[in-house]
Amino acid sequence: MRLLVLGGTGQTGKEVVDQALKAGHSVTAFVRNPDKITTTHQNLEVVKGDVFNDKSLKPVLEGQDAVVSCLGFPRKPQPVTGYTSSASAIITAMRESNVRRIVTMTSWFTDTNSGKDMGFMVNWMIIPFLRPVLTNMRQMETFLETSASDINYTVVRPPQLKNGPLTDRSMSVSEDFVVNAASSSIGTNRSDVAAFMLSCLNTTSYDSKMVAITTTPKKNA
Repeated sequence: MRLLVLGGTGQTGKEVVDQALKAGHSVTAFVRNPDKITTTHQNLEVVKGDVFNDKSLKPVLEGQDAVVSCLGFPRKPQPVTGYTSSASAIITAMRESNVRRIVTMTSWFTDTNSGKDMGFMVNWMIIPFLRPVLTNMRQMETFLETSASDINYTVVRPPQLKNGPLTDRSMSVSEDFVVNAASSSIGTNRSDVAAFMLSCLNTTSYDSKMVAITTTPKKNA
């Protein structure tokens, strides 16, 4: 499969690139700073470009089978707009290039009513701190739902992302804004998230869906 990876210089994006190459895919990493890509592979092409410009995206989308986006935009004093601005350009370029499949990533808690039962720290400190980012993530999700019905999207909502190796733990998946904390972990390795995102390309189970995910807790011996 020919994949265009966006956000390939980020920690999760690097996992997507590496795992996709190991799986035999041909990968184009579309990045702002090519020097941040240290991986070399015969099936990897690194292209410098602007994710906010559909004309910059269109040439690299030609001939691709799917897009995998791990783009992330940090919290800042001004309103966060990167998710919606980039999504608009990406979807426009996909239409013009006749590419109809995208797997992208947001987060748990994009809906303001989610996470109410997660405890004081999450509900009153973490979520409010991240709300500017979560709000724009939710705006992007709404954009896909309402303005991209011709695109086969999957939105993957992971919880707190951790660094760590790929595990063999099963993934809990829910068509919701959070996975039931009683049966799941609220932290997931980026490598496991990357693996799940790539797996979405090999099934129709998550076509045109938005799913919260997390790895199941490790059982005590």
